[in-house]
Amino acid sequence: MERVAPGARIDRVSLADILRNSFVFPPHSIYEDLKLASFGFDASTDLGTAPRFRFPFRDDTPHTDRLASGPEALATYHRLLCEAIARDCRDMAQPWLLQSGGKDSTSLAIALADVRPDTACLTYLGGHEENELDSATQIAARLGLRHEHLVCDPSRAYDRYLAIVARMPLLTADFALLSYVDLATEIADLGGDGIIDGLGSDLYFGMPLSPRARVCNWLARDVPLPPRVAELPLIEQSFHACFGLATLQMNEHERQFPGSRFTDAEVDALMGDDVARQSKQRLALFLDELAAMPNAEKRHCLLMCLSEPGAYGKGQYPTHALSLPIAYPFCDEALRDWVHRRLHPAQRIDPVTGNNKALVREHIAARFGPLPYVARKGCFRFDLSGLARARFDQVHAYARDAQAWLPGAARWLERNRKRMGNKYHASKFYLLAVALPWLLTHETATDPAASMWS
Repeated sequence: MERVAPGARIDRVSLADILRNSFVFPPHSIYEDLKLASFGFDASTDLGTAPRFRFPFRDDTPHTDRLASGPEALATYHRLLCEAIARDCRDMAQPWLLQSGGKDSTSLAIALADVRPDTACLTYLGGHEENELDSATQIAARLGLRHEHLVCDPSRAYDRYLAIVARMPLLTADFALLSYVDLATEIADLGGDGIIDGLGSDLYFGMPLSPRARVCNWLARDVPLPPRVAELPLIEQSFHACFGLATLQMNEHERQFPGSRFTDAEVDALMGDDVARQSKQRLALFLDELAAMPNAEKRHCLLMCLSEPGAYGKGQYPTHALSLPIAYPFCDEALRDWVHRRLHPAQRIDPVTGNNKALVREHIAARFGPLPYVARKGCFRFDLSGLARARFDQVHAYARDAQAWLPGAARWLERNRKRMGNKYHASKFYLLAVALPWLLTHETATDPAASMWS
């Protein structure tokens, strides 16, 4: 990884990426001259002028005629996961697991109980839409692991973000970033010296598209609409109406990235220039590889691979700022390659139910039986509307100070203040709340990433 040179310039197209999709398209970064050799890129090439991308899990041809299944597969998976944890956490005296109560963190907790029973679990209660606390508490108790929880307070989380933003080397606006900052700061305050994250297994286990996602992809027609269409009466307070209109304005690829984001017309108005088009053109690098994917599931996995720098950044950038090591056991090469090349496909995605991570579900069921919350995806939800209510004036002040970058941000905030009860508009507020203070503290880089990447 290259260093950020003193005086490095922020890339305006990358800023448009953040506003449009919440992350910067790889191999670019928020800085003009800093490129990232993220997963799928050939680091030996010139990533600035001739980047080459190939989806690492494009080929499903097994390495052996005898594929692992049944009890043998379950035992091998548990062993490989335990070995990955032991390697990744060997220098942590007091590790903490981010425990959502869902598939990945529950499977990790089972392995941690065997190899690192000193691990503590922390669950984030972010909103009313999903309450994973009961499930996570029961899992930790039955495994003999310490368990704590943290209730989302958007003001506290934002204060914690502002306290470390100047030390965060790069910018992502992942919708779990503020939750992650809140959790990481809490762990540091509790004496933890490392974080274990369950990110990393979706790409090699596979990610079937839900019926809702298929409908959204079909609705994504790349149709330009007037910039203020989501502000019309009867529409402005309806999340589903706003989301549907935004979907019409996206292409089918970018609609698969999560969250509600600014439309192309809004980005140009925020930045005072025709920048959204340049951001959109960055997807061209991946079109041939997308066309080569054998099905919609593989295309979805490839697109999620593109968003991974931002997804990992939500953990890596805050933990760097807090001097906390972070471990991703599911990214372990031995575990990853065994699942991709030697595990029977039916234990990656169940051919009957269509559920992904069939083996992970078996791993959990062997210890606990059926757990209702495992059937649904857990995540670090955040009170977006609560953040807007609590910190609107503060973010508006940042927008006035950052007019050199986003001359239209203050006007957008003023026009939409009354709409923040709709999480569609509050999601856009979140993007500004994250991006503006980062920009103001990094306008002139003084090698902020050197210690992280050296």
